[in-house]
Amino acid sequence: MRAIWKGAVSFGLVSIAVRLYSATEEKDIRFHQVHRDDGGRIKYKRVCSVDGEEVAYDDIAKGYDLGGGEMVILTDDDFAELPLTTSRAIEVLEFVPTEQVDPILYNKAYYLEPEQTAAKPYALLRDALTNVERVAIVKVALRQREQLATLRVRDNVLVLNTMLWPDEIRAAKFDILDEDVTARPAELAMAGSLIESMAADFDPTSYTDNYREALQEVIDAKVAGREVVQPDEAEEAPAAAVDLMAALRASVERARAARGEEPAAGSSADDEDDDDKDTKKPTPIKKAAAKKAAPAKKTTAAKKAPAKKTAAKKSA
Repeated sequence: MRAIWKGAVSFGLVSIAVRLYSATEEKDIRFHQVHRDDGGRIKYKRVCSVDGEEVAYDDIAKGYDLGGGEMVILTDDDFAELPLTTSRAIEVLEFVPTEQVDPILYNKAYYLEPEQTAAKPYALLRDALTNVERVAIVKVALRQREQLATLRVRDNVLVLNTMLWPDEIRAAKFDILDEDVTARPAELAMAGSLIESMAADFDPTSYTDNYREALQEVIDAKVAGREVVQPDEAEEAPAAAVDLMAALRASVERARAARGEEPAAGSSADDEDDDDKDTKKPTPIKKAAAKKAAPAKKTTAAKKAPAKKTAAKKSA
């Protein structure tokens, strides 16, 4: 990794020299815009809308639109006058309980690595934060912008999480939620059962980006000159439930079946899951496939056929 910033954590009268590294990276597959006929890259020119001339980078400034066709132009000198007193410092403002920081405020994450001479004060701050179960609220200037951030510990490393300012969070205002909509106690109890049946310890490595993997396979096939096979169609989303209670009950039973658990006694899902009891740890996808499979109907018909023949013999 390459350090993107160097500075110091200001912790009271203690200064901890650190280097900043991006802790995350996007794995999106990126494309260029190209000419379909020959694959040539599409280029764009910086053209002035007034005189139609191409503009060099050195002649480009930043403009703030006042509306009505008026523009305020700011140069590099104007930005140089702005007060960024924390341009090379991560200033600790206070320490707050971790649960008081709303996750919606978090923006980007960075690792902090201590300089050789700052290993001991770095370890001191790291261990102290771990012991008190609090995060440090700090201010830092990154890319010519002052940002609020937190310092916390992850895998024995100090992590800086930049945060959005409070006025950057949109208010959640939806008229439909102002209506008096309440759930019945039985529905709440069943929803609680559904949550419990789907409860697990979070393991992020168990989830994958299926779309990105499929797209990479298409690209690899193109490179290798192989035939590109269309991926299987995704299972259609279930229709909106008319009976909320029935939908909750079915969801609980499906979650239990996915974990290999026996359906609850007396549940309406018992009859629906008979075809899946012989399979090991049935999943919702396997259930859906089993319900759609034609052989199940043929088997039922085959069982009824001998009964008709027997009845015919008796009547004779």
